[in-house]
Amino acid sequence: MEIEEKKEKNLKLAKYAKELKDNSKVKKINDLVDDFMSQCEEQRKLLRMLKYLGEKSRIFEEQIVELEKNLSQEKTNKKAGMKSIKNRIWSSVLPELKESEERMAVVLKGKEVADAMTVQMRQDVAALKEKGCTPTLCILRVGERPDDLAYERGIIKRAGTVDIEVQKVVLPENVSQEEFDRTLTRLNEDDAIHGILMFRPLPKHLDNEKARCMLNPAKDIDGCTDLSLAGVFTNTKTGFPPCTAEAAMEILHHFQIPVSGKKAAVIGRSLVIGRPVAMMLMHENATVVNCHTRTKDVPEITRRADILIAASGQLHSVTKEYTNPGQVVIDVGINWDEKKGGISGDVAFEDVEPFVQAITPVPGGVGSVTTCVLIRHVVEAARRSCGLR
Repeated sequence: MEIEEKKEKNLKLAKYAKELKDNSKVKKINDLVDDFMSQCEEQRKLLRMLKYLGEKSRIFEEQIVELEKNLSQEKTNKKAGMKSIKNRIWSSVLPELKESEERMAVVLKGKEVADAMTVQMRQDVAALKEKGCTPTLCILRVGERPDDLAYERGIIKRAGTVDIEVQKVVLPENVSQEEFDRTLTRLNEDDAIHGILMFRPLPKHLDNEKARCMLNPAKDIDGCTDLSLAGVFTNTKTGFPPCTAEAAMEILHHFQIPVSGKKAAVIGRSLVIGRPVAMMLMHENATVVNCHTRTKDVPEITRRADILIAASGQLHSVTKEYTNPGQVVIDVGINWDEKKGGISGDVAFEDVEPFVQAITPVPGGVGSVTTCVLIRHVVEAARRSCGLR
């Protein structure tokens, strides 16, 4: 769905603004305010209510401060103070709501993209099976790391939704280098296996770099081998792009966000996301600037971009100062937020979302699409292996 079509949903807010004073919820708030004039505890309820609304719409900040001041000073004339606050709240609500309606960003949710990809993959897998080719993924895991096990469960579940076969090869934590190499070679040579997902990092006694180079690029669905990365840079179908980089591009494509001729800024230069996504944007005729830790005045650069990809791995490092009102922001970051008690992105969502044109959330954005991309790579690897288009 196009961004313009998405924006039509926000017209509900304008309608709400016009009917605000007659709205039943507003009447309830007014009734509460009247009651709060005589009861201090009720005033505190209003404060909590205004804080909640303020977090959502950012239109009550001054009123909240004044109410807090009234409560802390415990003014004797609570009635007059509360009435004044109530009047100022409603006199400011309508214009603020109209302004927020104009600036509200389209939230680019990954689930919508993943659902569309899943529908297409089911059709592709069914077509391949009709021709005698069953897409098969092999998960190669060493040891029982909890994060590996959680990721494995997610991959198996996603593969099941599109009827892809999954095999597991699990080696002990203390497996020798020789045994690991033999196992990987066997999987590389097994024609019944179309894609290999090798969980990394491997235990320290194993050679991670050697394993990465040994993996057959034709089965490298995670895009970690040198030849897969070379395929990204040369824009050829050698191996597969890193899944996260392709997921970011998939979101742009799904929501029909123009790339050709646009200015793009990528924050981060890792081989997992930063550099590959910069090249993929360039292949679609965007003018790309790749920012990193040595880049001077990053906000000045990113403010000029039509598309901003945040992939630095730094919690809430991208604020409103990095963006512009017409910008599309793709947040690739996954960081633990102690204050929130959950994961958050590189972008300070609450600060940026009201200001830009469109933005991906974290969670629920790029990460939701990444696993789908990996499974789609298995389907494509099977198609190539079976000589089918």
